[in-house]
Amino acid sequence: MLTIKKYAAIDIGSNAVRLLISSIIEQKGQPVKFKKTSLVRVPIRLGADVFLNGEVSEENKQRMLDTMVAFKLLMKSHKVVTYKACATSAMREADNGKALVKLISKKAAIDIDIINGEEEAAIIAATDLHSYIKEDKTYLYVDVGGGSTEFSVIHLGNTVASKSFKIGTVRLLNDIVKKDIWIELEDWIKANTKTYDTIDLIGSGGNINKIFKISGKSIGKPLTYFYLTSYYNKLQTYSYEERITELELNQDRADVIIPATRIYLSAMKWSGAKDIYVPKIGLSDGIIKSVYFNTVSSINL
Repeated sequence: MLTIKKYAAIDIGSNAVRLLISSIIEQKGQPVKFKKTSLVRVPIRLGADVFLNGEVSEENKQRMLDTMVAFKLLMKSHKVVTYKACATSAMREADNGKALVKLISKKAAIDIDIINGEEEAAIIAATDLHSYIKEDKTYLYVDVGGGSTEFSVIHLGNTVASKSFKIGTVRLLNDIVKKDIWIELEDWIKANTKTYDTIDLIGSGGNINKIFKISGKSIGKPLTYFYLTSYYNKLQTYSYEERITELELNQDRADVIIPATRIYLSAMKWSGAKDIYVPKIGLSDGIIKSVYFNTVSSINL
């Protein structure tokens, strides 16, 4: 007996808003399969408003509302049975974040949960991360977002330390990350990785996924610290316009990719990692899994 249901995850980040629709395939005697059906990404960049002015602008409030109306229609068209919408750093810090959530609930009939950094890290941990790691190794997992970056130390298959830092690509672009936060992050990484002889990085986020794709590496193979440093230096020799026209990066990727790479390189340097693995997982994947396994609440359509 085969049953297929569709679930949806909405990830409202500081740089972009995403709708992931996945098919949940259940077959008697077989492990459940999660198959991505559709992914829509809209680069609203809420963080550029919030981190500078403390609230979401009128223009971006309307863009958010339009996007959520469109997402609701897409979910209906796909016959999604249940969904969960999560908002992270920018909406957490916006003075009008809760009011915007109420407006979207009323006008678009989508209910949004504003989650903290620890909840975000827990949801990401619900992904297929375990299938990418070797139980006898130690990893520093780094999920770079627009407003914050989540760090977890995974030793022998278990998360032994986890922390969210307000260092993100949109914050760095706008030069609003104080030196103290960098020092705190460096101290945390060194303190939590110094007892391990060897450590590898696992990177998630749109920017490292893009770099991995450009590298041409086969799935499961890591990027080296040397490669990432070389690519970082190369990016800086191009202007923003040249990164779009010559490196063929999307306009909303061409600026944030540099601060994102800086975060990954810093984490590798301070942990002593020589390789970074890129499994292409993120908050949206974690939301789908968490909804299926009933570790978070969801809403039926």
